[in-house]
Amino acid sequence: MPKSSMTMAAVSDDEAMLGVFECLALDAGREVMRVFHEGCAVDSKADSSPVTEADRESEKIILAGLRAAYPEIPCVAEEEVAAGIATPDLEGAFFLIDPLDGTKEFVNRRTDFTVNIALVRHGVPEVGVVYAPCTGRFFSGRPGRAEALEVDADYRIADRRPIEVRQGATPLAVVASRSHNTPETDAFIRDLGAAEIVSVGSSLKFCLLAAAEADVYPRFGRTMEWDTAAGDAVLRAAGGMTRTLDGDPLVYGKRNQASDSDFANPHFIATGKSAGA
Repeated sequence: MPKSSMTMAAVSDDEAMLGVFECLALDAGREVMRVFHEGCAVDSKADSSPVTEADRESEKIILAGLRAAYPEIPCVAEEEVAAGIATPDLEGAFFLIDPLDGTKEFVNRRTDFTVNIALVRHGVPEVGVVYAPCTGRFFSGRPGRAEALEVDADYRIADRRPIEVRQGATPLAVVASRSHNTPETDAFIRDLGAAEIVSVGSSLKFCLLAAAEADVYPRFGRTMEWDTAAGDAVLRAAGGMTRTLDGDPLVYGKRNQASDSDFANPHFIATGKSAGA
């Protein structure tokens, strides 16, 4: 097959996969909002982080859909990992799922929690969706194209528009975490000089950069790969990048780490074009 035909086929495959991701995120988001309105108990996992019925039910919906559509691609999902379910070999491509990113936001009745689904190929997050069902914000991305989607009251996509990172504002808009701020983050912001602080929860931080609503997202606290993969995929599709403090692109599928657990991320800085991404 000619190279141009192979490229077109890859784009078509990614578009089809993105369509599956979008449908599953909407279905999972509907279930998350049902639990949000009805209320639920909050349990604690082994690491003392909260987990709810919304996390579990959302993950069931997403995993069932992915495994039916792509049985050959392994899935790494937050609650399955927490339950000790063995993760298969991850050579090539695999899915990363966070069924409810921002559980603390959800429990505290804030609106920034999201449903995250991503495809990782050879360590790179290439296809992803981030859906915030409480606010209706929805972002998707694949190589070469990122979009912001509008969702109607019936959980259907009503419209979509392309998005792209911006060159940088004056002052820079820095995205900070509501629940996980650190002294290192404060020092980084001070070193930038004049900066506007945008506070938001969950993986929406990546999406604000992708949608040209912010410029830099420094993260000097602990994250796991399922927390970041989908938002990182959207950001990279929009022209941005996420790098470690050494300047290397953040990679995924990290296992058998000497200094941390499987799938744990190092500190990183996500940027639009303003910081040389």
